[in-house]
Amino acid sequence: GLADALLDFLETAWEQPDDGIWEMRGPRRHFTHSKVMAWVAVDRAVRAMEKGRRSGDVAHWKALRSQIHDQVCREGFDVELNSFVQYYGSKHLDASLLMIPLVGFLPPNDPRMVGTVKAIETHLIQDGLVARYTVDPEVDGMPHGEGQFLACSFWLADNYVLQGRQPGAEQLFLKLLEIRNDVGLLSEEYDPVGKRLLGNFPQAFSHVGLVNTAMNLGRIARAQDFADGSKPDNPRA
Repeated sequence: GLADALLDFLETAWEQPDDGIWEMRGPRRHFTHSKVMAWVAVDRAVRAMEKGRRSGDVAHWKALRSQIHDQVCREGFDVELNSFVQYYGSKHLDASLLMIPLVGFLPPNDPRMVGTVKAIETHLIQDGLVARYTVDPEVDGMPHGEGQFLACSFWLADNYVLQGRQPGAEQLFLKLLEIRNDVGLLSEEYDPVGKRLLGNFPQAFSHVGLVNTAMNLGRIARAQDFADGSKPDNPRA
């Protein structure tokens, strides 16, 4: 079937350089996010096999899953920066690295992810929102001066939730809500200087981020309701 064909392709293709999530116009590289997503595909296949939802050599795919995981942790993490990096051997940061705990590659409080979040906070936050990556025309082949890609800020808010940093998550989420237009829609990017929505509009990527963060914050709120002894089906004040 199609899933089998995709897995067969992935078995060797994951080792090849690519253009990354942002479709870089520079040379192909071994982007860390791409390797993580290859791991996700194999991991989900393994889970499906273990639950009897698909057939396959579980031991074989588990070995590949471990191989990808080990390589990412070895090649995609920079000890000096104490952060995962945009591509193997680089010093560049990338907001797509915030997906690492969101897809289950590492726990959110793993020291390497705590360091990555801190590095992104330090170097990629501009005017309170998260930029996509470290500026370098040699890497992406693009002139710079773009707005902030909104999905990235939702990913950071999700990391805050998972790390137990509730106030920070809520503050960032509310900031993102404030820049919606009059009917509650978001574009692809936002210009914090000109205070205007930029790029594709409306942008599904941004709204998926909004929904996911709202759901993550909602789970925390419901957990607090249980802890307080109140009924979870009651509307919150």
